[in-house]
Amino acid sequence: MQVKKYWLRFAALLVLSVITNRSIGQSSLHAQVTDQYENSIDGAEVKAYPSGTSTVTDSSGAFTLAVSAADSISISKEGFESTSFKANSQTEFVIDKNFGWKDLLNPLFYIKNGGLWLLLFIVFAETGLMVGFFLPGDSLLFVAGIYSTELIATLPTGSTGSDFINLVILWFLVSACGILGNMAGYWFGKKSGPFLFTRKDTFLFKRKHLLRAKDFYDKHGGQAIVFARFVPIIRTFAPIVAGIVQMEKKKFMFYNITGCIAWVFSMLFAGHYLQKFFLVKFNFDLTKHLEPIVIGIVLITTLPVIYKLFFGKRVDTDETPGSQNL
Repeated sequence: MQVKKYWLRFAALLVLSVITNRSIGQSSLHAQVTDQYENSIDGAEVKAYPSGTSTVTDSSGAFTLAVSAADSISISKEGFESTSFKANSQTEFVIDKNFGWKDLLNPLFYIKNGGLWLLLFIVFAETGLMVGFFLPGDSLLFVAGIYSTELIATLPTGSTGSDFINLVILWFLVSACGILGNMAGYWFGKKSGPFLFTRKDTFLFKRKHLLRAKDFYDKHGGQAIVFARFVPIIRTFAPIVAGIVQMEKKKFMFYNITGCIAWVFSMLFAGHYLQKFFLVKFNFDLTKHLEPIVIGIVLITTLPVIYKLFFGKRVDTDETPGSQNL
């Protein structure tokens, strides 16, 4: 009889152990899910296996899940690569967003995928290659200012250990590429200029407009080169037009260097120090709200042009060569 009771107790303990096995050794994992561009991902399905617990991330990308030490975690959502992780104490999981054409307008796309070298090429291409007008110049430099230390760390010499010195080095490198880009555009325009000056008038091309543009650059060319740096699309073609109308090389170079240094400085230093200011004063991380910031930068830099095109008064063409079709 005692042996029978012993086995009954043993069976009861075994059943109880099986029932509670899933909760033994489990702990709560509190973490957040973001993509490679540091955007929070809501609605992602999070599963722990082999324990089988699951949940969904909230609007801020956060989740809480009961896991055991032996568990692995899988995170999946449509439009993202499904990824598995080992369940541990990390508080942030990153899953890659699939490429979309909209990513080309996201400055972080270039910084995360191409780093410093792609940034330098884009600055050169936006002013040195006519096909670069669609690239994000202002917003890219603003975001680059925020990530200046990470970008400089990819150099063979590595980071200097000083945020300010890293920022100054980045300022120098980007300015050099911008200056070289304008020089390339100017060279192209200067080589093609003689052909255009002798070209016969067509429906789209009028030689008189070219002559008026030349008069304008002779009078105001320096200002045009400087201020064009701060206006998307315009900065791509300003050095080319300066070359076409045979603007004096020394004059062009002076304003090219001045304008580029001022443009790069304003964008890089604004991004870097505004990020620090908002983070310290308001605990507001600009990197978590880059999309509205980028839209704001685009609007600020393009509104003057839009206003001029649609609401500006028509004045004598000698003062507005930009309105002429070369």
